[in-house]
Amino acid sequence: MTLEEKISHLQATSMEQARAEGNAIIDSHRDALEKVFEDHKAEALRQAETRVKAETTNARLMYNQAAAKAQLETKRRLGKVQQELKDKVFEEAVSLIKDYMKTEAYDDFLVKCIRQAERFAEKDPVIIYINPSDEQKRSDLEDATGVHLTISAEDFLGGVRAVIRARNILIDNSFKTQLRNEYDKFLFLGGDGIA
Repeated sequence: MTLEEKISHLQATSMEQARAEGNAIIDSHRDALEKVFEDHKAEALRQAETRVKAETTNARLMYNQAAAKAQLETKRRLGKVQQELKDKVFEEAVSLIKDYMKTEAYDDFLVKCIRQAERFAEKDPVIIYINPSDEQKRSDLEDATGVHLTISAEDFLGGVRAVIRARNILIDNSFKTQLRNEYDKFLFLGGDGIA
């Protein structure tokens, strides 16, 4: 082997070795870069999932708050409408009571209440009050029942009130009290169970 052949062989071997080392360095660098890329990709996915979860939770919270606010507003409006309707129903009831007070059935009702109060009092003294609007009926009622009647200072819309002081008893058959009791108990029941 001549010197030139030796140099050529040495050069070829050196070049092969340099290429192999260069390729090994490139492969090692590529592997390191791919690992950094995979780590970065995994971290970016984790951050994106965390952000999506946080945004989903935030959106659900905002939705729930908006739904609760809308439901509260609906209930408030429903309550207001129901209150207006309730007031109208009882205004109508007062009007019907005033019409009823002009009938003979009302006079019979007063006589019945006066007699019941008298029977309940037994031998105890009883003061029986009639409404100021019934003052013109006083003498007819006293004749029908044989009981002295007192005109109330308070307008209780109609009916009779009786006081038995000996037993601290108030018999209240007044329309005002009965209407107030019914008003307090009155509820609108919807088909969906909402009161």
